Amino acid sequence: MKPNDFIFSNAPEPHRLRTKQILKQHPEIRTLIGKNVYSIFAILFLVSFQVTLAWFVNDKSWWWIAGAAYFAGAFADHSLFVMIHEATHKLIFKGTVANRLAGILANMPQIFPSSVAFERYHIKHHSFQGVHELDADLPNRWEAKLINNYFIGKAIWFLFYPLFQAFRVARLKEIKPFDGWMALNWAANILFTAAIWYFLGGKAVAFLTLSFFFSVGLHPLGGRWIQEHYLVKGHQETYSYYGPLNKIAFNVGYHNEHHDFPSIPWNKLPLIRKQATEHYDTLHYHMSWTKLFFRFLFDKELSLWSRIIRNNRGKVKLTDESKPDIDMVVVEAKEEELVKTA
Repeated sequence: MKPNDFIFSNAPEPHRLRTKQILKQHPEIRTLIGKNVYSIFAILFLVSFQVTLAWFVNDKSWWWIAGAAYFAGAFADHSLFVMIHEATHKLIFKGTVANRLAGILANMPQIFPSSVAFERYHIKHHSFQGVHELDADLPNRWEAKLINNYFIGKAIWFLFYPLFQAFRVARLKEIKPFDGWMALNWAANILFTAAIWYFLGGKAVAFLTLSFFFSVGLHPLGGRWIQEHYLVKGHQETYSYYGPLNKIAFNVGYHNEHHDFPSIPWNKLPLIRKQATEHYDTLHYHMSWTKLFFRFLFDKELSLWSRIIRNNRGKVKLTDESKPDIDMVVVEAKEEELVKTA
């Protein structure tokens, strides 16, 4: 029997409760909270790498361009997405402005302006995971119906994943759609793309465009989008990936750890698992994005409907109503600070 809707849960999202439990048992994890200013050098290197590749292939055949985009550019762009993600959580610099500018810089080789918009929608995803009208990570219902659970539909979905994501914006009416920061993001990307076209030519722009689509779509890297929240083991709604690609993707696979502690930068996420092993090794996790990518394509039991949704927007109630838990107050204060930047 084909699923025809998401799986509804009355429970609040699981991360606040687990954060509270971990901090009680491992208060030393709070020392990991902070910034990693060295991430800006990763951004500068990756932007330079993409521009250099664009220059290298600008006089090559289309086979060269497609191959370079699939086997090199896609990985660089995926890593740039992780850096945008770090900037979104203000994990590079202390100030909001510096982080947004870092995110815009990382976004420029990806052609399509998305850094500032991602910040708005991603913060809501953390605060209201599974709430359909606030969580842009959830597919639209028409999207899930259109794709169904067949190989060809899923392949099309992967291929045009950025476009499907863009269509989700219309349902998130509580988020400001456009402002000066988004205008700056658009201007920066347009000017960058125009410069690449003028100095290097149309093939260089085509390489960057293909790199972008491969980095988030019909590519083994696309398995990441399935890894994070698609239900592959019971009703566990967030999963981590501990495979080798974390080394070039800045530990983005540590997704349970990141949701539990969104104020800890990428380089320290493995330490969370190491220090709170009993909480993470008991959860199902993935070791291969490639294996998961092909499983999703061919397994009819997995579809876009394989997600948890909820109406519960509230926080976890403390067991001792008369005495608030100081660790939970710290965590929620951090989350509220992030929400205010959206």
